[in-house]
Amino acid sequence: MPKVKTNSGAKKRFTFTGTGKIKRKHAYKSHILTKKTKKQKRNLTKVSIVDKANLNSIRELLVKK
Repeated sequence: MPKVKTNSGAKKRFTFTGTGKIKRKHAYKSHILTKKTKKQKRNLTKVSIVDKANLNSIRELLVKK
């Protein structure tokens, strides 16, 4: 049986915390930044945790079976 590979796009975008949660970056921080407020840009820089609704599907992409 062949090896099951980790999804390449997912491994670049998500990382695990020590407790097993998955960290992600916010979208909308790459371009057209002039019309966004300082507060909005600052808050988009911070890392957040993946929501419970998406956790299983992302975990499937990251974890080798």
